[in-house]
Amino acid sequence: MKVVVLTGPESAGKSTLSQALAERFNAPLVSEYVREFIEREQRETCYADISTIAEQQLQLELAARAQKPPLLLLDTHLLSNKLWSETLFNDSPDWIESALQAQHYDLIGLLSPDGIPWQADGQRCQPKLIERQAFHQQLDAWLQHNQQPVLHLKGSWQARYQTLEHAIEQLLNNSLTLTPSLPALLTED
Repeated sequence: MKVVVLTGPESAGKSTLSQALAERFNAPLVSEYVREFIEREQRETCYADISTIAEQQLQLELAARAQKPPLLLLDTHLLSNKLWSETLFNDSPDWIESALQAQHYDLIGLLSPDGIPWQADGQRCQPKLIERQAFHQQLDAWLQHNQQPVLHLKGSWQARYQTLEHAIEQLLNNSLTLTPSLPALLTED
């Protein structure tokens, strides 16, 4: 089983890309639980909600992993829960870090906010590009520090899709060369 997660600041194309890739590869997709939580609760989140949200996100991921599909796509993972908690509340439940590090990811697509316009949806809170760039830098710093297999994604939606599609094809064929904390090296077919 190969596990691919998309991460990045809000409005960078994670959900759209993950849905398109799930269709392309006929792969199960674990969506971002916090969206469901906010829709159900009809209120903004508070620090007391973070563990509940992160626990449910992890349970959805673990349930999908238990099915052992050839490819599992994740619209997000615990890193987003951790960093959003720190961004919004200056703190994060301690257990999230260790639970995050206990999971193995074969490829993490880190989406840049640059070149993609912010779109309000009633849940997003970082309309300023500089805020989204700062969040992207926090994600990148954590991924590098923890030597995760990162593919940096920039450019148009189509460019991001094509890069991810190619990387996943190579990952499934065991021909993707990854160097932890450095961009993935895509080989020519």
